Amino acid sequence: MRVNQLAKSLGITPDTVRFYTRIKVLQPVKSKANGYREYNEKDISRLKFVLSARQLGFAVDDIQQILAQADKDKSPCPTVRRLIDQRLRETEQQYLDMVQLRERMVLAVKDWSDKPDKAPTGHMICHLIEEFTPTEFEE
Repeated sequence: MRVNQLAKSLGITPDTVRFYTRIKVLQPVKSKANGYREYNEKDISRLKFVLSARQLGFAVDDIQQILAQADKDKSPCPTVRRLIDQRLRETEQQYLDMVQLRERMVLAVKDWSDKPDKAPTGHMICHLIEEFTPTEFEE
């Protein structure tokens, strides 16, 4: 199976297949007849695994680590559990950061709704941003 066929069968772009080939997650065989890369069932399974792992928030480096262990016939499950715990903690922190950002933005919208527009000066670009101090959100 060639790049375009593989991509189409999995509903992804050919560039995605090429990326994972370039970083050696996939290792297609070059056809001696025409030089095209040919992907086999193992490549298809690996790419399906990669796509599932990405949907769970695993980073490319994580996936490479997991595959390296599997390629050595070593169970990657302990690593998978450790990594998903780490990714979950990171995601929870990102979520909290986004909630705080949203709160600051809501406060800014309310604060700025009645303020006049001002032209920039030599020391000020936009007074709305420069005068904004959401003290209740500071750590």
